[in-house]
Amino acid sequence: MKDICEIRCIHPASVARANLGRTEESVLETAAALLSAMADPTRIKILDALRMGELCVCDLAAVLGMTVSAVSHQLRLLRTARLVRARKDGKVVFYTLDDDHVEQILDMALEHCRERGEL
Repeated sequence: MKDICEIRCIHPASVARANLGRTEESVLETAAALLSAMADPTRIKILDALRMGELCVCDLAAVLGMTVSAVSHQLRLLRTARLVRARKDGKVVFYTLDDDHVEQILDMALEHCRERGEL
């Protein structure tokens, strides 16, 4: 199947329906940035590990088999995208998912892949 129509035609009712339900451009751009921040295997692994609860940077590095520096870099990107939040306890920084929405987004993505047989 080709990805384009073989003839040029506009379906006015379909176009009107699509325009009626369009989300604001700024919200779409923010959503794209959020999904982009999640669109990395390492960052998905971090989010998946944090679904089980709060972990410090060293714990995450051990779970993922990575250096603390590499994990810290990824966490900075996730924190900027407001996907995780940090809590400092003395000299240790603990991370957790920012809110329930992050876990829901991750759960839906994983379920979608499982249903399609991609996992």
